Amino acid sequence: MSENSLLDPSDIRVLRILQKDASQSIADVAKEAGMSQTPCWRRIKKLKETGVIKQTAALVDREAVGLGFLAYAFVKLTVPSRDNMEAFDRLIGIWPEVVTCERITGAVDYLIKVVASDIKCYDDFLRLKLLDNALVSDVQSRIVVSTIKETVALPLKEFVS
Repeated sequence: MSENSLLDPSDIRVLRILQKDASQSIADVAKEAGMSQTPCWRRIKKLKETGVIKQTAALVDREAVGLGFLAYAFVKLTVPSRDNMEAFDRLIGIWPEVVTCERITGAVDYLIKVVASDIKCYDDFLRLKLLDNALVSDVQSRIVVSTIKETVALPLKEFVS
């Protein structure tokens, strides 16, 4: 959908339902959204084709798979040029430990969310990948001691056009 087009209330209802549990059948989504199956299926198909729904994935409990360590790292590049940023973006794409990367403004250039099995594995990532790279001049880590809220659901609002 273009940035000028707004989602209608039915789109919002369907998206809220799918954000809670995208594994539901079309029949269940349609029933909960108060519509019949075929229009619901068409709506979901359109939301996927237009890029509103980027992908459908399983959310894995990181601790259940041995990834109980979580840290955020503020990364400063040696020179924050376009070429260096593009090169760093490519590196981030191949490092599985990095689950989120944001280019930010301020004293640092990036904020990355890193998962690891323990602090030793994080230290290995930090020393052998992040700090060993000539693009990076500084890293400040913040270790997560407790996660209070974690969601991938966006706070969708109904718009009046």
